[in-house]
Amino acid sequence: MITVQGVVDRVGPTLLHTRLAGGGGHVTDVVIAEAGRRDQVGDGDLVLGVAVHTTKDAAELVRYCGSQGAAAVLLKPPLPVRAAVRSAAQAHGTALVEVHAAASWAQIVWLLRSVLDAAADESDGAHGGEPALGDLFRLADAAAAVVDAPVTIEDANSRVLAYSARQDRTDPARVSTIMGRRVPDDVLARFRSRGVFRELSRGRTTIFVPRQADGTLPRLIVPIRMGGELLGSMWAVVAGPVSDERAAAFADTAPVVALHLLRRRAREDAERRRSAELVRTVLEGTGSVRLAAAELDLPDEPHRVVAMAIRSPDPLGAEGMRLALWERITAGVGKRPAVAELRDVLYAVVPDRSGWPALRQALSGEEEPLVAAGPPVPLGELAGSRALAEEMLNLLRTGLITGRVVSHEDAWQVLVLHRSATGALSAGATEFGPLAVLRAQDEHAGTSYVDTLYEWLRHPGDPRAASKALRIHPNTLRYRMAKLVEVATVDLDDPDTRLALLVQLAAIRWA
Repeated sequence: MITVQGVVDRVGPTLLHTRLAGGGGHVTDVVIAEAGRRDQVGDGDLVLGVAVHTTKDAAELVRYCGSQGAAAVLLKPPLPVRAAVRSAAQAHGTALVEVHAAASWAQIVWLLRSVLDAAADESDGAHGGEPALGDLFRLADAAAAVVDAPVTIEDANSRVLAYSARQDRTDPARVSTIMGRRVPDDVLARFRSRGVFRELSRGRTTIFVPRQADGTLPRLIVPIRMGGELLGSMWAVVAGPVSDERAAAFADTAPVVALHLLRRRAREDAERRRSAELVRTVLEGTGSVRLAAAELDLPDEPHRVVAMAIRSPDPLGAEGMRLALWERITAGVGKRPAVAELRDVLYAVVPDRSGWPALRQALSGEEEPLVAAGPPVPLGELAGSRALAEEMLNLLRTGLITGRVVSHEDAWQVLVLHRSATGALSAGATEFGPLAVLRAQDEHAGTSYVDTLYEWLRHPGDPRAASKALRIHPNTLRYRMAKLVEVATVDLDDPDTRLALLVQLAAIRWA
């Protein structure tokens, strides 16, 4: 069983948006209702206002559906936000869902029924992901027959989802694309330089790319859209210019492909949400971690928790980048990686020997995100690895750890210093001894006694290294040390004094 909000979440905000939540009951069926007709509306139905165009008709439909126990009424804008319509929905506890203005009702009906079928399969313990993929390959064959050319169906990130037969009638670029299941970077660059992807984003019906100087054969490209969202594209390798009739027929297959892509996304989103809930279980150490790990198919070996955060002042932009990162991780680390999002941070649970090196390499060339990997631990101790990953991620954010990608082995020293510094500050340990005199002297006279003492203590017996860290001459270091001993009246020959001062200085710098 699935709720109205569950249906809306699976279809996605591009096509559906909840304007008024109802009673939260389960959805049973999809019904098409038109103004002036009293169709059979039952308890839990999603009712589609296909031919409802006025506020009066919409309000009347909502009242009738509410009296019959319908779960929600779906209307196109601006009807769901009209006061009379909302009042009718509130009076009967019926949810109001807004359908994107550009979406066709036929597409919505097909997609809603697919979501309900998928939910029924899940409740019955069935797994229905493969048939949709098979359908895509059959659709690629059908599109290839229409355009009389080999076809690939690709997602918005140029990953190959399906391809037709007859790929022997292609070129090396197409062969590389199919072998690698994505368009190679150099091929992408060539098409991008010709403005292909810019034209795709502009909503062109078909795009023809002539033969290129390197021998790449011509392409006829059709964008795959639904409700204004670019879901992907179809690429046909053609011999030359295609007639308007055949190009139009090729383009006519795009809406059907779009429905299959949305159905595929709905199924994958359901699996991803289930996986994310299991990941939260192991990250928080709640429930049976062993059972959750078994369902996630985590091998019984040390794993790391990797925390990833996007640096963006724009919340919407950051959310989009996190979704793109999630997609990139799931494509690169495994078929069903253990990934979840908690409080704007993505967490991945990866095997230490294979998963972490692969993930680190995949993310090393990017500008985003900040990445912190906790230590490798047994599956039952993943909550501890997560805590350390979060702590290092916070230190990356503040700049106390330099760089963008870090593991526990790289930065355990910073963790020790930061924790020691935080404890020393909270205990008031920096208030004792001669340090206050040196800090006051630096503040009033512009000297650098505190920095000089810190580097001198960090490099015991090595004045050259200390002076190099301070970017001064060793003689200048010796002069400063002699003066600060006079100013603070401190005995630096005493080992306990040196150790206490170093703790105080570390607390000031690292906390």
